[in-house]
Amino acid sequence: MTTYTARPIGAAALKELRDTDDAGRRPVPLTDEEGGSPLRCCLRRAEPGERVALVSYAPLRRWARETGADPGPYDETGPVFVHGDDCAGPAAPDALPFTNARRVVRRYSAAGHILGGRLAEAPAALGEALTEAFADPEVALVHVRAVEYGCFLYEVRRVPGLR
Repeated sequence: MTTYTARPIGAAALKELRDTDDAGRRPVPLTDEEGGSPLRCCLRRAEPGERVALVSYAPLRRWARETGADPGPYDETGPVFVHGDDCAGPAAPDALPFTNARRVVRRYSAAGHILGGRLAEAPAALGEALTEAFADPEVALVHVRAVEYGCFLYEVRRVPGLR
């Protein structure tokens, strides 16, 4: 049984990011003519012709506000794509998105400090890396990131009530 779930950027955060991103900039939506931008609002790639916005996002900072953690120097802001307008969110909320390439699974404590990470070389290895991460009771949160640029793809949390 899976004890964790991938989470898109939440609706309240998306509303804020579409106005002013986490670096204090106003986003400039554009049309993704070719498609393929990894959308963090619905955890899928953009279709050709969809309006998207590239925004600065601080996932650990936003999680820390919610939980009372203090990530200190582990707080970081980076670029993510979101729809330029509201979207319906993930079509398959229980699926692990963006499994088509090598990924880094970065683990965080309840205080917001990095506990370690693991490279997932193949799609099946991503699920194994997440299961391994959440087997550690010290792990409160996991970020899945692209290997090439280190970009944040999505957050993974434990399913409430399951261990």
